[in-house]
Amino acid sequence: MSRDRYTRFRKFHQAKWDEEIIFELSVPGERGVLVPKAEAAVAQEVGDGVSVLGALKRNQAPGLPEVSQMRVNRHYLRLSQETMGTDVNIDISQGTCTMKYSPKVQEHMAARHPGIAEVHPLQDAETMQGVLEIIYKTEQLMKEISGLDYFSFQPGGGAHGVYTNASVIRAYHQSRGDYKRDEIITTMFSHPCDAATPNTAGFKVITLMPDENGFPPLDAFKAALSERTAGIMITNPEDTGIYNPRIREYVDAAHAVGALCSYDQANANAFLGIARAKEAGFDMCHFNMHKTFSAPHGCMGPATGAVGYKEFLSPFMPVPRVEFDGSKYVLNYNCPQSIGKTRSFLGNFGVILKSYMWIMQHGAEGLKEAAICSVLNNNYMMKKLKDTKGVVMYYDFGVGKNRLEQVRWSWEKLQQDTGFGTGDVNQRLSDFGIQHYWTSHHPWVVPEPFTLEPCESYSKDDLDEYCGVLAEISRECYEEPEVIKGAPHNGPTHRVKHPEINDEELIAVTWRQYLRKKGLKK
Repeated sequence: MSRDRYTRFRKFHQAKWDEEIIFELSVPGERGVLVPKAEAAVAQEVGDGVSVLGALKRNQAPGLPEVSQMRVNRHYLRLSQETMGTDVNIDISQGTCTMKYSPKVQEHMAARHPGIAEVHPLQDAETMQGVLEIIYKTEQLMKEISGLDYFSFQPGGGAHGVYTNASVIRAYHQSRGDYKRDEIITTMFSHPCDAATPNTAGFKVITLMPDENGFPPLDAFKAALSERTAGIMITNPEDTGIYNPRIREYVDAAHAVGALCSYDQANANAFLGIARAKEAGFDMCHFNMHKTFSAPHGCMGPATGAVGYKEFLSPFMPVPRVEFDGSKYVLNYNCPQSIGKTRSFLGNFGVILKSYMWIMQHGAEGLKEAAICSVLNNNYMMKKLKDTKGVVMYYDFGVGKNRLEQVRWSWEKLQQDTGFGTGDVNQRLSDFGIQHYWTSHHPWVVPEPFTLEPCESYSKDDLDEYCGVLAEISRECYEEPEVIKGAPHNGPTHRVKHPEINDEELIAVTWRQYLRKKGLKK
């Protein structure tokens, strides 16, 4: 008999351990692993393995926590029981960040394979031809998906990819002797990194507000353009789920004043196989491989921001470039106009590998189907949540506009009626075995926001359960306020107070800090 996800919920209670931090478990003299001395035959050939270090050798052994293997194992397994993740809960709700299922075959059959895991990034290119082949072939796939001509997978995430693109924009203009272009234009509901990273790269950032359609009016956009505009950085669909159907007109207007156009495609789950950066006229783009292409999101990392460029921007790309000369794969550093390396080695290869596998498993039609299912799931969920008391789809903009892969909702009505807001809902949500709930980027433009993106991974049952939990929490806010005030009840901790996060007297994130604050070391 199936569960009615609107009236009956899972009996959930998470493990709770009164667990010390690892520093507090240190016992002088305890050891986890004893490293054996070199065997006689080995020592005769290479010595003891330490003497040859010379000046690199420490004067004394590093001061580290001394913990036995059993104690370490027990400690981290207990912590794992206090943690939730995509394998144990419905991981829907980090809107704009596409929390989808990552097939385990990608992890166990590929990323952990010794031929992959044991490759050292400083090996000679001829000894890691398989790794370079995967990077090269992934580039060919991304070229087809975007329509652009070249890709680099060096950046360590989406924001890093946007920063890389800002650096390429600067290098391009300076190569032409144009040093006056110091402005980047973005929009309020593009990803915040579309404003933050060009600012970090030294640009002045102009942020445009949406009109009733959910994106800036074209006239306002044109008015912001000038001979000082270096480029535009825009997410489409924006973080509201609203797609700008006139995006080509914006791109053409920017090109008319000599600006470059960078497409933030972190929300690409809505249009894989349907729309491409090339047809929209963009000069460059980035994808989040750890989101759209199903490498695990991994608690904000590891990640890969795949950055793509048209032919004329290829001289400025990060190096090295992985190229194929017809017989072998090589690393090309001979790019004198390149912005240089943007990350160590070749980037997060494990993420590239998993993304490559996911794309190959789906094929062109499968990618398109994933996008269609993502939009379908979002619209199904949208219909469900509209009927939840206290929930408002924020309609100060985008009235009547379709939302594609996500929706930025508001608990403003709930807060007005009951005094409970999005933070209270978030606290109570974990009592139902659902840990993932995202509010919004800061500062909040939408009052009491929450932003949901179900993507294609989740079933109708999953969506019903998630919506049912939110409906139940809404009912409790109106009818059983004491339940909400004390939440969470079933997790390892109760309501957490945050002032101590910034208390320097309490923070100890390293062993040295811990010893110093305990008065054990000066």
